[in-house]
Amino acid sequence: MLRMSLFNRFLLLSCCALLVAGCTTGPVNSNTASVAPTPSPSALSSPAKTETTSVQITLPLLDALLSDGKFVEQLKTKLKLSEQQIDSLKQVSSAEIARLRETNAEETDGDSGNARERATEQLRSILGDDKARQLTSLANDYWSKGGEAGDTGVQMLPGPNAVPTDTRVVVNIPAFRMDLFQDGRLIKSYKIGIGYPEFPLPFGLRKAQTIIVNPSWTPPDSPWVANMKNAVPGETIPPGDKDNPLGPIKIPIGLPSLIHGGKSPARIGKFASHGCVGLTTPQVKDFAMLLSKASGTQFTDQTLASYMQDKDHTKTVKLDQPVPVELRYETIVLEDGKLYVYKDVYGQDTNTEENLRRVLEAHGVRFEDLSEQQRTEALNALNTMSAHPQPTPSPSPEASPAKKGAKKKPAKPQNEIVIDLNGLGKKGYPAPVNLDEGRVK
Repeated sequence: MLRMSLFNRFLLLSCCALLVAGCTTGPVNSNTASVAPTPSPSALSSPAKTETTSVQITLPLLDALLSDGKFVEQLKTKLKLSEQQIDSLKQVSSAEIARLRETNAEETDGDSGNARERATEQLRSILGDDKARQLTSLANDYWSKGGEAGDTGVQMLPGPNAVPTDTRVVVNIPAFRMDLFQDGRLIKSYKIGIGYPEFPLPFGLRKAQTIIVNPSWTPPDSPWVANMKNAVPGETIPPGDKDNPLGPIKIPIGLPSLIHGGKSPARIGKFASHGCVGLTTPQVKDFAMLLSKASGTQFTDQTLASYMQDKDHTKTVKLDQPVPVELRYETIVLEDGKLYVYKDVYGQDTNTEENLRRVLEAHGVRFEDLSEQQRTEALNALNTMSAHPQPTPSPSPEASPAKKGAKKKPAKPQNEIVIDLNGLGKKGYPAPVNLDEGRVK
């Protein structure tokens, strides 16, 4: 079976009833148009992780990277890996794909740490500690840049919770949020679906250059495709087909990721993709029009409607100005005078006191300036939202007597904790503007 390109192997598969997601560019037949008690300090004193934190590598990610000839060439030239070593890497990564297929574990909300640990063990056994570290660094760098080399002239904004002063898209992965800024003003916010732990969204700076209407889809050679009735790896599914998961619009943002529609409202705010930003169809239509306007591109609602009516033909709209897309991983955000602590969904160990201090100091606030209650609440939130929270003492029976025969309801998953820091005014990153939560079907 043909090994697909890196871009194809990270495609979202969106099946509303099956809660599946997937992305790819595939061959495009396009017509171009110019249009509790406080945790002890030791529990929170791991080395600070910043906005440059890498998600690190998993075996499914490695399997996709090894199908990219440019990446394999870098393994040979920069790491001096032999053909035998590269073949061994392909074997172990393919074996992991087979395991996922057999257990149907690829699309579960699993533990990111376990996936990375399996990858680390395999890399060390094949390459040794030093080469394994080098490969991980190379893979993360290649992935974060979307396979592009050289200086694009635009950089990630420095510091935590940085607010753009230009036109750009900011995606904060653990917040399941995407913002569009135009000339430094936040004009629209969207709740999004993000990549599964085995296929996490990359971190880093990308750029949007085209809007593709009525995209075709080429299923990658991946476990989740094997479960589809009408999809065969390598065979193109045409635009508008009911088995095409990309929806009516996709916006490439560099290998292996897309921003695209077709998602069920039930997947917004959850794991929903294989390395892409997932939106519902109404969301992606709205985003595409605002993105074109922000980039100075002449693209009207009427033109979009006419393109979408002609579902058999793919249309590509080139943006007059590329728009930077920041893929951030910030689990601690000072927003509009409130402290938001998000779940460390990819197990990056970012919910630390060190990072909390960095975020506060970036906005002119010291941790010691907070009240004792606020400090306690903040440290407890860091522990609760960490990838591996430490247990806290349960209330005594005397403190909270249970009613006889009462059944304890299971706790709902908690993705964020908000602490109101009175007296900080509007300091921090801006609150959502016209938030689109994707509830409209």
